[in-house]
Amino acid sequence: MNTNSNGYTFFFAVAMVLVVAATLAFTATSLQERQYENVRLEKMQNILMTVGVETDREGAEALFNQYITQQVSLNPDGSIDEEVNAFELDLAKELKKPIEEQHFPLYVADIEGKNYYIIPLRGAGLWNAIWGYISLKDDINTIKGATFDHLGETAGLGAEITQMWFRKRFEDERIFDESGALAGVSVIKGYKGGNAKDDNAVDAISGATITGDGVTDMITERLEHYLPYFKKQPTFKVASAY
Repeated sequence: MNTNSNGYTFFFAVAMVLVVAATLAFTATSLQERQYENVRLEKMQNILMTVGVETDREGAEALFNQYITQQVSLNPDGSIDEEVNAFELDLAKELKKPIEEQHFPLYVADIEGKNYYIIPLRGAGLWNAIWGYISLKDDINTIKGATFDHLGETAGLGAEITQMWFRKRFEDERIFDESGALAGVSVIKGYKGGNAKDDNAVDAISGATITGDGVTDMITERLEHYLPYFKKQPTFKVASAY
């Protein structure tokens, strides 16, 4: 074949495209199981982080099995659906369903004899999805800890929701107001409350107002769906306004 001809150039280009495509497809397939495992272990790490248990991926599953005593999938009325695996629930897919068809995963941790309720979160930031986990102490009002992550927030601005200094602002905040109504925790620009933990608010990240609003909204929106379950718990001590 004439290597200087247009036909040869076209044949060579097509061959290279096929070789590269086949290589990429093989690589993606061969790494799929490992990627799934990494996502699974990272999820365990994030859940544990909200209750103060730090671990690397290698130790995540052992500690998860040690400290997480319950994994339940809740129906909208607060009842437990025994047929649904809470850990396998994809919150992004659940949010696309009507509320009455959604399931709400909940994890219960036992740390030194104290129970903590861990709730997955998901919402919208400035550019794309944001998500995380928030844990409540056994009074089902006081936050033990929180983790946040994002798909495409701006580096140095909205992406700072992943940082420890921002997450620590939520520790010991209350999710109910003085009347017993669910207030969540608002991320407020220009917050002047200092270290107050009873005003349902924390200071925002400078220059990341929309991402902060997304954090505010997803906390309240997600927690609201757990109220029917929480009201049935004997440790629920809030004088509810509902």
